[in-house]
Amino acid sequence: MSDNELGTFLRTCREAVTPAEVGLPTGPRRRTPGLRRAELATLAGISVEYLTRLEQGRDHNPSSQVLGALADALRLAVHDRILLRRLAKESGDDSVLCSGGMTPTRTVRPTARALLDRLEPTPAVLLNWLGDILAYTTGYERLAAPLGLLDGAHPSILRYVFTDERARTAYPDWDRVADEQVAAFRHEAPSSDPHVAALIDELTITAGAPFADRMAAVPVMPRSAGADLVAHPEVGRLRLAHETLALPNDGQRLIVHLPADDATADALDRLNGRRPGALRAVNS
Repeated sequence: MSDNELGTFLRTCREAVTPAEVGLPTGPRRRTPGLRRAELATLAGISVEYLTRLEQGRDHNPSSQVLGALADALRLAVHDRILLRRLAKESGDDSVLCSGGMTPTRTVRPTARALLDRLEPTPAVLLNWLGDILAYTTGYERLAAPLGLLDGAHPSILRYVFTDERARTAYPDWDRVADEQVAAFRHEAPSSDPHVAALIDELTITAGAPFADRMAAVPVMPRSAGADLVAHPEVGRLRLAHETLALPNDGQRLIVHLPADDATADALDRLNGRRPGALRAVNS
């Protein structure tokens, strides 16, 4: 195995991107069709000397911000961003990218699970401060599974919003949804938790500027209630009001989704196999 896989990967990606793809003029005197080091360095906001050290394997500790900027400049797809992050961890000091200590609890108290059972068939989901989906009603499953939100062994709403291309289709008002997800994450997640730092570093690379810019902005308070538009592949556009109930002792929050209009109420009834009108719309 090469001891400079990170540098080789960066150089290969740079040489595969044409100037035209990133909005740069294509001059007549180019030996290769790809980007020059100086061009990529300018796009990523780093020095040519530093990029040279990375590609030559003379620097093994790029920050997540640098890797995220390079990934954005190279227009990397999510799977390539994930590979970039893995290569960086293998080639250097992963004390920042890898969290230590015990894994945050994913335990759901029996009373919280009983509450979810009582809420059926209303769409309701239990999250921890990392945005991990811990438990949900069958009503939520019928709503979220067709969107791809529950894919994988440990689904995460934060990862879904920022790294799954289906999210931008599922949420027509994606920018506002992304703002609210980051606001909730920054408000609830303790900065001293190494798992929080690891997730920030991960998404800075895999999601790039859409996540990193929001994390760098002035913090705002998350909304405990509101309404979102969801483009559902089975029943069409939904307008869902939501209420957030905090379980502070567990570091968890319960989000309950309610139909905000009669059309959404009927659509949720159809998803749940119920007679239209069983769920009633609320005024948001």
